[in-house]
Amino acid sequence: MGIQGEKMKPLITGMVMMAIAGAATGQTLDDLKRDGNGGSTDNVLTFGMGYYQQRYSPLKQINKSTVKKLVPVWSASLDNNLGEQAQPMVYNGVLFVPTVKDTFAIDIATGRQLWRTPVDYAPDTPRVVCCGLINKGLVLYNGKVIRGTLDAHVVALDQKTGKEVWKQKAAEWKDGYSMTNAPQIANGVVITGMAGGEYTTRGFLNGWDPETGKHLWRTYTVPAPGEKGSETWPKDDAWKTGGAPTWRSGAYDPELDLIYWGTGNPAPWTPQSRNGLDGLYASTLLAIRPKTGQIVWHYQYTPNDVWDVDGTDEPVLADINFEGKPRKVLFQANKSGFMYTIDRTNGQLLAAHPFTRVNWASRIDLKTGRPVINEELYSRIVKGEEVQIYPQRGVNAVPVAYNPTKNLIYTSSWNIPRIFKVDLPIPQQ
Repeated sequence: MGIQGEKMKPLITGMVMMAIAGAATGQTLDDLKRDGNGGSTDNVLTFGMGYYQQRYSPLKQINKSTVKKLVPVWSASLDNNLGEQAQPMVYNGVLFVPTVKDTFAIDIATGRQLWRTPVDYAPDTPRVVCCGLINKGLVLYNGKVIRGTLDAHVVALDQKTGKEVWKQKAAEWKDGYSMTNAPQIANGVVITGMAGGEYTTRGFLNGWDPETGKHLWRTYTVPAPGEKGSETWPKDDAWKTGGAPTWRSGAYDPELDLIYWGTGNPAPWTPQSRNGLDGLYASTLLAIRPKTGQIVWHYQYTPNDVWDVDGTDEPVLADINFEGKPRKVLFQANKSGFMYTIDRTNGQLLAAHPFTRVNWASRIDLKTGRPVINEELYSRIVKGEEVQIYPQRGVNAVPVAYNPTKNLIYTSSWNIPRIFKVDLPIPQQ
């Protein structure tokens, strides 16, 4: 889009872009670190417009007085009626955007399609996808476009031609796994999550070599017996299908060399299946070493999550003054309706406040880090009664934005209830 009567750079999806003269060999780790952090505003190289996931642009050409002058310059069809949720990437004057069916490279100046590579997945795959046939994004690195596919594969394409460089299977879709989220690149490792928490799966994160596709590590989000955190599960096989999916993306702090990734609810929702135990690492924020997958620390937003409030929404990193002292923090607008501020060096909870109507908990205890739950609602759920819970979604798969110059977070919210009733487990004979 452009502004009538003014000379402006071409605009797409609200970002100012222009072609960059000269060829480039590919994106380096330093390029990714500078994206949204003093790097060129002509490129968008990371999901979240920077490793900190702030989705903030310092550009000022579009403002309250000029936005009314925006007019279309060109349009391009993605030939997809299944829904678009992906953030495009921009490099050297080319827009890269995925759909569930294809990956596109589009010339920013003209809208001309440079290449289109179809995604090949089994036609029966949608039966294990709970919430729409979509793809949320891709990553660019060293001349490659790297993305996930609906049938739980990771694919690298050549940025210039769209030809496949490598493809690896992350999980078996017939077992309930799928992949809809955007990968991340951290310290030279491609990190991917998975979806399928409602389909008797066990959540995990994977690490891959971006050059060859070699699988480097897997970190499960539900510990096996004997592993740290397994004491928060019953001494049976519940952990094998415990959920805790990783269907959103993560934020990365290159200085601390930690990637922060949230997990979804445990499965099934009914607390009886877990004997009312906390169920780590479901509905939890994980701080992980990208080279090894080691969990350095964790913070569980909602122990024994029977409310389906998750913890998957992308965290936002910021360096602020908190109570008169400089702190490296992490913000997260939770589906539960609470906004969290956490010290990202060690996982200490600093603050938590509701940003919409909440009735399932009265507050978050800053000493224990646990929600003070509504015991009446909880007991009714356990009995299998119909309940009305606020919010239905504090946020709903829509990333937040942070303005570091004003120290403000911008988020959407749902101020409506969720009405649900869980089926009680069938007594064993």
